[in-house]
Amino acid sequence: MTYYPLFSPSDAPAVSPIVGKRVELQLLTTLKCNLKCTYCSLGVGDMVGSQGKVSYTLDALDAFIAKHLAEHEVYVTFYGGEPTLNLGFIREVMARYPAFRFQLQTNGTLLDDLPESVLAKLSNILLSIDGGETITDGFRGRGVYRQVIKNTQAVRDRMAGALTARVTWSSEETSFEELDELVNTFDYVYFQFVAGEGTYSPAAMEKKKAVITRLVDKFFSSDVLYPIIPIMGIVRNKVLPSRATELYHGKTQCRVSTHILNVMPDGKIFPCPDMMYVPEMLQGDVLANWLKPSPLQPHASMPCGTCEAQAWCRGNCLKNLYLAYVKGDDHYRSKVVEPICELVRFLGREVDRHDPHAWYAKAPLGVQKTLRDCEVYEYVEIMP
Repeated sequence: MTYYPLFSPSDAPAVSPIVGKRVELQLLTTLKCNLKCTYCSLGVGDMVGSQGKVSYTLDALDAFIAKHLAEHEVYVTFYGGEPTLNLGFIREVMARYPAFRFQLQTNGTLLDDLPESVLAKLSNILLSIDGGETITDGFRGRGVYRQVIKNTQAVRDRMAGALTARVTWSSEETSFEELDELVNTFDYVYFQFVAGEGTYSPAAMEKKKAVITRLVDKFFSSDVLYPIIPIMGIVRNKVLPSRATELYHGKTQCRVSTHILNVMPDGKIFPCPDMMYVPEMLQGDVLANWLKPSPLQPHASMPCGTCEAQAWCRGNCLKNLYLAYVKGDDHYRSKVVEPICELVRFLGREVDRHDPHAWYAKAPLGVQKTLRDCEVYEYVEIMP
């Protein structure tokens, strides 16, 4: 008896370059910006302003999505530069893909100019800020802090999505009071330790740790959920460890190894928005319609496997780890990566001091649900 195969090996579906069934298309609408923040990562390699407009067509994007992302749930983040400088492109994408979710990451200075039709479709707006007024204006320009707060308050009643402060925590003078004050304006506050040399002296580390302790103390003593995303995420990951891995297949929560595609205005695709100047990080091209798995992956030289934070941190930030341990930049490792990892471990220890499992067990159902399922987790790196 002869058996004939139902299909040949050539008929088998190709393995998707995207891990999992969700994908974030981070579309850079422009590399131009109306601010000159002193620490901007796009300043590396003369990236800022080098691509003013999107040069691929939406038909080309259609073809790319059809070929590579057709089986995935797609959500879009508009990024830059300052993405609102290319409002026309934002509106065209929203009109072309009405079933997608949308997020905007912006410096907030032009936020109040966005039309109702755009605001109504945004699930989340990430507003970049640096802490309080003095620190923010020092990095971004005089008057920026008040303008961002004013614009945020102006659009609050015009949108159904969340407003999230994305704090670049650089200055050692950033205080608990400054971060706590942001909760009065924003639905959530996410902070990330800046990858900058000269910001992690022993004195600066102690000041940051003191602020972390107060933030964690308030989280566990509040009658309502204190909406600080890194603390929420760590508590969730400790209490419900599967949540730290299920969307990322055990890899980094910043998504660069699994399901985020940063699409430059010229259509070139990179896994990490901080590494779009690195040729070996090229992952695909909308115009040429190709995509490969992310080249930014966990590596044996990274020490995460023996770190106490691995179970809930999952190796953030992978860019930092790549530069320090794969590329062997010992100066960057000692001045940036190791101090940030120490702060993350310290944050985890402070959470443990409050017995997060017991806290979660006693929390009201609504608090448990938000901590478990907050949509903002999908839009940020979660870990600081």
